[in-house]
Amino acid sequence: MVSIRALNRATLDRQLLLRRHLMPAAEAIEQLAGIQAQAPLSPYVGLWTRLEGFTHDELSSLVLDRQVVRGPLMRATVHMVTARDYLKLRPVTQLVLDRSYSGQPFNKKLAGLNREEILTAGRKLLEEQPRTRPELSKLLGELWPGIDQASLGHLIGYLVPVIQMPPRGVWGMTGQPLLTLASSWLDAKVSLEPTPKLLEEMVLRYLAAFGPATVMDAQMWSGLTKLREVVDRLGKRIVRLPGDYLDLPDVTRPAEDIAVPIRFLPEYDNLLLSHADRSRFIEDGRRVPLPPGNGSSYGTVLVDGFYRADWRLEKGGVLVVEPFAKTGKGQQNAIVKEGLALLDFAAGKSTTRDVRIVT
Repeated sequence: MVSIRALNRATLDRQLLLRRHLMPAAEAIEQLAGIQAQAPLSPYVGLWTRLEGFTHDELSSLVLDRQVVRGPLMRATVHMVTARDYLKLRPVTQLVLDRSYSGQPFNKKLAGLNREEILTAGRKLLEEQPRTRPELSKLLGELWPGIDQASLGHLIGYLVPVIQMPPRGVWGMTGQPLLTLASSWLDAKVSLEPTPKLLEEMVLRYLAAFGPATVMDAQMWSGLTKLREVVDRLGKRIVRLPGDYLDLPDVTRPAEDIAVPIRFLPEYDNLLLSHADRSRFIEDGRRVPLPPGNGSSYGTVLVDGFYRADWRLEKGGVLVVEPFAKTGKGQQNAIVKEGLALLDFAAGKSTTRDVRIVT
């Protein structure tokens, strides 16, 4: 049986959290198999905690230059991925988006309508110019009077490949989520055909970023079902470990007693959301808090590699850390040191720097 600590250290290693790495942000995003980005600024904190010398401008430039994009993907949630990964992942995740939409109340409100006509109209409206979802919904409502406008807009958001364009997702800028066609933004055809090869590649990418893991874990991360059939086709491209765990062959797994530094994670960090069994990071089974915000003001803290505290950034450059598990004096000192570094990164122009541990 693979121990909890062994799983913990192995996944932390692949998630670039055992030490800060010197690598380009785009390369890190691909290593992580994307970053959940419903909170638009959370990828900045997520990359800061993983990369040596990472700056806001590096990721902002990638967003503005269309080298990375934000759109609905795994679990039907907004993720930030590189442009080339988007073209690989979007066909597969259409299966997730289809199923997710079919379970929404919006779906029932469009019963009896010709959905292809609605999808065609939605694409045409987005070809004309980027639009917010409320604007898109209103215009579709004018074409289908008497039909729930929000349901019309959500149909486009789920079933048409769209991305949220800048300034959303650019540090220091604000703006409503503007939707545009992914094919127009990337100047590339976006397939919606989830081929067997793409499904297999997605499972291998998951193991490279989150393994060792089970089939159920992979399904939790992706939102896909019936992945055991895909795993069975992988043959010697994977190895099977005790406890139904799968992994890549010839991968080096770190020792389970290796030291792990304090790490501040942003809200929605995939590390804590991508396994059906989260005990490798969450010892007491508690839910991961997902407060509203832009992704730069709340998050979780890893102590010895496990989720043992929450953090929030308050006005005036004050970082409040609330442990819910016992932390020693040395660990608290390390929390303060890393917290001050986070303030330097995230607190903007505030001249005050104060880390408060509330026990």
